[in-house]
Amino acid sequence: MSEKKDVVIIGAGPGGIQAAIHAVRKKCDVLLLGRIERSALYSAHVENYACVAGVTSGQELLEAGISQVRDFGAALMDDDVLKIHQDEEGGFALDLEGGSTVLTRSIIFANGTSRKKLKVPGEKELFGRGVSYCVDCDANFYRNATVAVVGNASAAIDGALTLTGYASKVYLISRELVASSGLLNKLEESSVESVSGTWVSEIQGDDAVQTLLLENGKELSLDGVFIELGAKGAMELALEIGIQLDIDTMSHIEINKKTETNVAGVYAAGDIAGHPYQMAKAVGEGCIAGMEAANFAKKQKRQEDAA
Repeated sequence: MSEKKDVVIIGAGPGGIQAAIHAVRKKCDVLLLGRIERSALYSAHVENYACVAGVTSGQELLEAGISQVRDFGAALMDDDVLKIHQDEEGGFALDLEGGSTVLTRSIIFANGTSRKKLKVPGEKELFGRGVSYCVDCDANFYRNATVAVVGNASAAIDGALTLTGYASKVYLISRELVASSGLLNKLEESSVESVSGTWVSEIQGDDAVQTLLLENGKELSLDGVFIELGAKGAMELALEIGIQLDIDTMSHIEINKKTETNVAGVYAAGDIAGHPYQMAKAVGEGCIAGMEAANFAKKQKRQEDAA
């Protein structure tokens, strides 16, 4: 069994970085998961952040933050999270794309909320009628059906593998797959038919998805298309452990002023916790989440030692 971390933070944007800094400075064993280039801040330019004069690139700020996290003693990994479940000893287990599992006493979600879209004809029109952005949410509706998953990274591969337990035929459409060797090996050993070197040009259907047109001229007759671009989204991961979403939008994690979710030991910060989508808010919530998660983890550890 792996040694249990005190705090694992999912997302290396400004909220996740600030959470890591505050948690590790409370003498906790902290792991920050994520890639800064996936943060919405990475390609932005900042000129409205207090105490930072002039215009500063988001990339520069994030790189400085990662350097701070590392200098303070937190561990960093760029693996994507595939699954989260509660472990037998209390706390949580996170299955990573590289094949390892990380145990932790507390989790902070700081991985944003944007849903990347293909932006092709038919995608918007057939959403909810064969077009889906969540394999874990909708796989059960496609038992014995023919489906396709579109994406180049871990979320698409994991989604395709999951769908083999439901659908009769699963295609994986990608330009070029980029994932860990362990995940790619699982794909190769599966029944998924990988169609690489091309992309989707159009999704067709009358009342529901019927055909997927590819840039290479190929047409696939199918019942559903799952769009899984990048890493697995925060919503899918949160729902796996029963985290409550905002009742009005169902697109954000609901938190209180301490950044606590409805699940003990789980916190959220930044865009995933709702508007406004500003770095200042993300950093502020990250500060609170880092301290609260650290306090929770230290309390849990004391109880474990006393048992």
